[in-house]
Amino acid sequence: MGIFRRPRDTSATAPPAVGEFWEWWGQARPTIESSLAAGPGEQEPGEPPGEGLSAETIEELSRRVHKIHPGLQWEIGGAEDRAPSLTLTGGGDPELRGLAERWVRAAPKGAGDWAFHPARQADPEMLAQDLVLGDHEFDLEYVRLGMRADAGRAKVHITAYHPDFLFVPEEQQLQVASHVLDWALGEDDVARWVGDVDIAMEAPIDSLPPAMLGSVVEQVAEPFGEPAWLSGEGRTPRGHPARVGARFPLHRQDYPLCDLHVAISVPYRHSNPDRLPVEPSSGALHAFEKKLGKLGDRAVLAVRETGDGLRVFHLYADPDSGAVGELDQLAASWAEGKAKVASTSDPGWKALAPYRP
Repeated sequence: MGIFRRPRDTSATAPPAVGEFWEWWGQARPTIESSLAAGPGEQEPGEPPGEGLSAETIEELSRRVHKIHPGLQWEIGGAEDRAPSLTLTGGGDPELRGLAERWVRAAPKGAGDWAFHPARQADPEMLAQDLVLGDHEFDLEYVRLGMRADAGRAKVHITAYHPDFLFVPEEQQLQVASHVLDWALGEDDVARWVGDVDIAMEAPIDSLPPAMLGSVVEQVAEPFGEPAWLSGEGRTPRGHPARVGARFPLHRQDYPLCDLHVAISVPYRHSNPDRLPVEPSSGALHAFEKKLGKLGDRAVLAVRETGDGLRVFHLYADPDSGAVGELDQLAASWAEGKAKVASTSDPGWKALAPYRP
């Protein structure tokens, strides 16, 4: 049973560069809008983000974004019939999802018609366009996806095919697949529901156009409309039985501000010969867990481990929401021994890796 023992950390994650970005944006926005109005009405697939902007503006925008984090990417979109948009994305990296969310939530009011996004949005219209990567142009209407539902992992595994994959390197093949999946579902739903992505040189049997991916994902996601728990058993370091429960599926994208891993270790007095809880301790632990559930989207219970007279609740919390202080108070109210609270920054939710199917 992997009991976490980590130093306490309740720091926020938004750097000062976020505020600096929005201060600069307020000054630069009129120039950006003028440049876009004078340039192409819509960025072509595969062209640099912000096509129509001056080289100086692109360089400064990139510098401001990379000052927030060097792993972030930006894209400007919009067409004649749609408002302009600015997307900041970590490219699917879960460690950057919270940072992009804090950036978008810090956007000032009065930003005109602009829309701001912390992840690439679904855009099915792009699936009928041509995608230019390097010196090759892909007609996306020829893309076909093999889709295999994996109910045990709540994922759809993808095999992507395009006839031109025979003529381009693997890097470009994967780029085509990535663009297609993001346009079909949106970046967050790709992270939630897409599992393995493979490339095929021949069209997979029963393959479908990318526009059908959303329907397949809906079928996989439908059984998980309400939170469910997976159960497992093992042994503690002392050789006694241990029980583990893990919420499933639990998606980082549904709790974008919860970058802080919090472990609450709660001892219990009443146990059976296997050192597992019995009444009245089992009832008290259940009541304690119900109180954890009242924190809403400020903290989410991910895993509980039980054995050797101790239950450890593993949560992910928003460090700026005051949730950690409430968890401290809740732990202090535990009557069957001294409960301990430890927290550490874990924006990628790496601590959950041993518990995922």
